[in-house]
Amino acid sequence: MNIGIPKEVKDHEFRVALTPTGVQAVCQRGHRAWVESGAGQGSGFSDEAYQEAGATVTTSKEDVFQHSELILKVKEPLLSECALLRPEHTLLTFFHLAANKELTDALLNTGVTAIAYETVEDQQEKLPILYPMSVIAGRMSVQIGAHYLTRNQYGGQGIVMSGVPGVAPAHVVILGAGVVGVSAARIASGMGARVTVISLDLEQLQVLDAMYQGRIATLAAHQGWIDHAVEQADLVIGAVMVRGAKTPQIVSRSVVSRMSAGSVIVDVAVDQGGCVETTKPTTHSEPVSVVNEVVHYGVTNIPGIVPRTATDALTNATLPFIVQLADSGIERALRDWRGLAKGVNVKQGTITCQAVADAHGLTCHSLF
Repeated sequence: MNIGIPKEVKDHEFRVALTPTGVQAVCQRGHRAWVESGAGQGSGFSDEAYQEAGATVTTSKEDVFQHSELILKVKEPLLSECALLRPEHTLLTFFHLAANKELTDALLNTGVTAIAYETVEDQQEKLPILYPMSVIAGRMSVQIGAHYLTRNQYGGQGIVMSGVPGVAPAHVVILGAGVVGVSAARIASGMGARVTVISLDLEQLQVLDAMYQGRIATLAAHQGWIDHAVEQADLVIGAVMVRGAKTPQIVSRSVVSRMSAGSVIVDVAVDQGGCVETTKPTTHSEPVSVVNEVVHYGVTNIPGIVPRTATDALTNATLPFIVQLADSGIERALRDWRGLAKGVNVKQGTITCQAVADAHGLTCHSLF
């Protein structure tokens, strides 16, 4: 099978869909890889490394799409890239289509088969490709929040996360106890902050309570408790996730207006619509907006700025699925591997993911 790896074009997206080692693995199985020149540069991988791994490196993005049946990306295609897609293409990437009607319509018009990393499942019905990126985003979210809590051009409070003897630490409120939330709690606790985790999942809260032996507070997700905790927080981490669906907004504009000036919100859920009403998607070039004197960070590709770690982790997760698709062929692989089939959001002009269809008021069709 011909496999294409174009260079990412999203703002400050330095990841690449497959490392040279991953390319070598598929080429050794008799497949052919087409890599756009410079695709791996941001992650520290040269064109020469891909050539040595067996890939054909081309300076033309059009060549990559023209020669390939299976296209591997990291982030959703821009509309300019959608113009290169054809019905015979299968595209693997993070899509987050429930929060993006324009892209959904564009993909439907191309006739492409779109497999979303974020809904691919393993045998335990977990999300093995989303998992490592969620860990990175969760850990980075606290690091980012700590930076914007400093007194900077955006008006942060000017506090240090851990406090000092005689001065209280920052209060970090984490909304959600999934992979992002747990990862954020680990870093916030390690930095010496006062941490509160809020979740609907009481079993997960029990796990966290036992893990940290009372060093973090846990709250069930009652709206009144959410509102009160957010209003008192120095840093809020939005870590709410509903599999494949648009994120529910659980923090209202009025609650944000009652937060202290210079408080910070890092809404990691923004790529699925965000869980804070006042959050809007931003970029690494312009990462912050300020609403009611509260600093909002809404970058939709947080792991893009730690590309070496993120690309290695992504390849570890995706390679078994890529090999299955290439070795078996697209149709057979989707029929034989139920978890991979769960990743198909759009196929040949139809939506095949119920959560995406529900988000846009469209009809969901059977995959086969």
